Amino acid sequence: MIVVSPGVPANLPQLEAARARGIPVWSEIELAWRLLRGKLVAITGSNGKTTTTSLVAHILKTANIPTLVGGNIGVPLLALVESSMDTTVTVVEISSFQLETIEAFRPEIGVLLNLTPDHLDRHASFDEYARAKMRMFENLLERDAAVLNADDPEITRRMPSRGHIYWFSRQKRVAEGAFLRDEQIFFRLDGSEVALARREDISLRGEHNLENVLAACAAAYLAGADPASISTGVKTFKGVEHRLEFVAEIGGVTFYNDSKATNVDAAKKALEAFPGPLIVILGGKDKGSPYAPLRELLHERARLALLIGAAAEKIAADLGDAVPTEHARSLDRAVQIAFRRSQPGDVVLLAPACSSFDQFQDYEHRGRTFKDLVGKLESQSAAGASAPEGFNDAA
Repeated sequence: MIVVSPGVPANLPQLEAARARGIPVWSEIELAWRLLRGKLVAITGSNGKTTTTSLVAHILKTANIPTLVGGNIGVPLLALVESSMDTTVTVVEISSFQLETIEAFRPEIGVLLNLTPDHLDRHASFDEYARAKMRMFENLLERDAAVLNADDPEITRRMPSRGHIYWFSRQKRVAEGAFLRDEQIFFRLDGSEVALARREDISLRGEHNLENVLAACAAAYLAGADPASISTGVKTFKGVEHRLEFVAEIGGVTFYNDSKATNVDAAKKALEAFPGPLIVILGGKDKGSPYAPLRELLHERARLALLIGAAAEKIAADLGDAVPTEHARSLDRAVQIAFRRSQPGDVVLLAPACSSFDQFQDYEHRGRTFKDLVGKLESQSAAGASAPEGFNDAA
């Protein structure tokens, strides 16, 4: 058999030749699933996967349920096999790349958060990308759960034909699943409702994170967490690094790191989380989607967009005159310009809308670099200097 890394395109001629000879071509999650013990909760979507995966695991641990966590967020599913037991719940983030090459992979609880254009530099079209995501549900049994976003039209028109459907919604009561009413999250099942958490206890910014919490509450409840543990878990969860992460406040200017905003929709959600005024850092490696959907929000909320990386020219062209733009080229120079141009009350937001691979190892490297640069600003500001040493104006 051949087990492919997610970064390897599934349609390589060599892999097609192997399939023609009857050689199985599997993703790592397919192999791991066949060896894993216990229950599997798998979470996918265009945005919010890591936050939701981390929150589900946090809630289950709060409920004293033996929990493993991994997948597309650092620890391969295969690496969790030896630690798994019949009583374990394994919570994993799953990408479209991993789902392309499954065969029998089947989570007991599969969660689909949202569907928006992403990875169009890899997938031929949005429909192809969406089909890869929907493969999550193709092997479900009737007793398995499919947890879906009732507010996402791309999901509701691609309903899976297998599994027991549960919904989550921040806009309406659902037949079965999690929903928001009177600022409280309820789970509805067989006509009865149980309260799980209060909206005021959610520390994460943005309406998109409310959706992530609703999905996490539904998945955790279906996995066996009691309502009290879900409430405590939501209340004590402080978020994930590089996702709308508060970095520092310097002279009345706050800095937020959303390096994980690697596509246009994620950047849009980051912008929606702040009323403004914003100075936004955009750019990186282009993923094939237009940046025009950011125009209106940037026009309403941003004073300046600083552009970095390989996609800078395309972003500038797509944004037009919606917001003043400046080509900063590198992240260090963008942070320097943002600090120099900012005023008390401003938010400096790293929300690139691009992948990081033109200038960084990954989005985590980009986010850590941003935080290091802001840390230098903070130190220099505390020392009374007007600009930090070590910033390269010509970078």
